[in-house]
Amino acid sequence: MDAAFWHQRWADNQIGFHQSTPTPLMVKYWPSLEVPAGARVFVPLCGKSLDLAWFASQGYRVLGIELSRTAVEQFFAEHGLMPEIEESRYGSHYRAGPIEIIVGDAFGLDTEALRDCAAVFDRAAIIALPPELRVRYADELYGRLPAGCRGLLVTLEYPQDERAGPPFSVSEDEVHAKFDREWNVERIERRPIPADHPGFIGGVSRLDTAVYTLRRR
Repeated sequence: MDAAFWHQRWADNQIGFHQSTPTPLMVKYWPSLEVPAGARVFVPLCGKSLDLAWFASQGYRVLGIELSRTAVEQFFAEHGLMPEIEESRYGSHYRAGPIEIIVGDAFGLDTEALRDCAAVFDRAAIIALPPELRVRYADELYGRLPAGCRGLLVTLEYPQDERAGPPFSVSEDEVHAKFDREWNVERIERRPIPADHPGFIGGVSRLDTAVYTLRRR
């Protein structure tokens, strides 16, 4: 689960986590957050997610962070965009219109980098991390988002002893344990993913997805 693992996944095109459409649960629930148009949305561990383009189409500015340069370059190429590239202490910034993606380490972002992020969307970030990194992820990265930030968190739940991640199972109890200290957390949906669904992962007896709203106090 180090950087080399993810670089190899992109090099081998083993990206089953990538979706061919924007996340349906995001499209369904994002309006309920009432994030104003023009606000900046943070998408951690974003890959080449179509969610980035969806946010831009809704009038938002987007900040993604992604370890793989391959993923970032594919995103802009597949959307016919020619990004400007600039280096900073955070990494390589690719910018085109309202979309900015930093090629770098998410844990290297500080409060200055995230100070104007009014919202956050996490579909495939926390579930990509093993337990010890999830602690750091919630404490450090989410801890650097500003007061008043709001967001959606999408998780998967399955018997973790039935397979090794990623993706990892993240229970509702774990979500509350990691976020309740600084965030108001509410689960708004949990639904089973049927075995014949393209998003089902092999080797598990059951698979659910859950959606939470987050509001930073």
